[in-house]
Amino acid sequence: MAKSLLINTNDNVAVCLEVVNTGDELQIAGKTIKALSTIPVGHKIAIAKIEANQDIIKYGAPIGHATQSIALGEHVHTQNLKTNLSGSLVYSFNQKLNQLRYEKRNLTFNGFKRSNGKVGIRNELWIVPTVGCVNGQAQQIIDRFKREMNPTDIDAVEVFKHSYGCSQLGDDHENTQKALADLVNHPNAGGVLVIGLGCENNQIKYLKNFIGEYDEQRIRYLVAQEVEDEIEAGLAMLKEIYAIMRADKREPVALSELKIGLKCGGSDGFSGITANPLVGAFSDFLVAQGGTTILTEVPEMFGAETILMERAINMEVFQKTVSLINDFKDYYQKHNLPVYENPSPGNKDGGISTLEDKSLGCTQKGGTATVVDVLKYAEPIRKNGLNLLSAPGNDLVAASALGFSGCQMVLFTTGRGTPFGSFVPTMKISTNSNLFNKKQNWIDFNAGQLLEGKTMDQLLEDFIGFVIEVANGKKLRHEESGFKEIAIFKTGVTL
Repeated sequence: MAKSLLINTNDNVAVCLEVVNTGDELQIAGKTIKALSTIPVGHKIAIAKIEANQDIIKYGAPIGHATQSIALGEHVHTQNLKTNLSGSLVYSFNQKLNQLRYEKRNLTFNGFKRSNGKVGIRNELWIVPTVGCVNGQAQQIIDRFKREMNPTDIDAVEVFKHSYGCSQLGDDHENTQKALADLVNHPNAGGVLVIGLGCENNQIKYLKNFIGEYDEQRIRYLVAQEVEDEIEAGLAMLKEIYAIMRADKREPVALSELKIGLKCGGSDGFSGITANPLVGAFSDFLVAQGGTTILTEVPEMFGAETILMERAINMEVFQKTVSLINDFKDYYQKHNLPVYENPSPGNKDGGISTLEDKSLGCTQKGGTATVVDVLKYAEPIRKNGLNLLSAPGNDLVAASALGFSGCQMVLFTTGRGTPFGSFVPTMKISTNSNLFNKKQNWIDFNAGQLLEGKTMDQLLEDFIGFVIEVANGKKLRHEESGFKEIAIFKTGVTL
């Protein structure tokens, strides 16, 4: 018998856990089903006859409708399944809150307490350019510093290059300023050198309005046009910041100080079965400890957004969630682009057929906790608990946005794999063991164990321990490889 999984008893499709060949038999819901064709791993097989225009049910909810009659045992995918989504919707508030099943435990991690009350899980020295024109100078300063100081007693020295800070208007310009200010204020940075050119739109004197109060010993500013040799001046400032940072020590802090971003990319047919539910269970656990998680990727909430709306703590948060969804749909329509042009080719290869199929799996990363707040792009966290954040699905843009809002770490689930890393530790969690075994230089944790006999409770305990290890300083694969970047969300024109 070939292996398959029926996710919900109301489903009329099951997921194939291995490649199913024509004529193979599967035992599903007490009956034997013969495959009518070859079905790739992670793809769907019809476990009942489905008429044309009838809904395809997975996760106990519609993921689209059949475009033709589908026979028992037939492969169900893009050739015979189409989304039900079209246009904008009107929503009503039908609150359905859940009781979290996890008890509070006195767990701690070893972090860096900052003077403003925030806690970092890394002690890194950063250069933040105000404008892309000085990216090269920032890199020269970093290279000189590393050669002369060999800073092995801090976690990393980085420059976060970008192409913005000038030739932007309106929201784009302000979003860049907010994002860079968030970067400067991030608790994973023990010190920051902000370097500007001097004639850009985003001059340091304007950026300071977004940064607010700051530690003048740890955050320094340099305008390249105002000094004779910006490399020497920047190097001297970096050395002064480093001399202060070297005395920083980790100390125990409550797990409630963790702020974790939730993200997926390169999803496959197992994302909503293994890695995303694991991250959702962890989100519920961390919220129960008084901690904070943030779910983003707004376009990948389409088709499952009502699940999140029902969990809004009050009418205000419900209305903010409605705006979060509709504003992103308006953004697509403003650019004359289809709202539901998703999933990607890689998603489809992995077994995801429609946006509902993807979204119902994607939103599982948010667990079952109450939604306590909705954040605009680059807006800092205000409330502990599960938050929603306005950002697109693009991996680096969304992961950066989670960091900008204050997350010290991002949990990134993937069925296809990716080597990228944002400016905060970005943990890659594989949906299947094949990916984990093949790409151990990319992947940090294997959620595919859930398909191999490990229970959710058992794997969650392992995962909690691993997250704490990372918070304590254990480097992730992308950190070992030196892949750390930022990407700022751009929506408008460039001058």
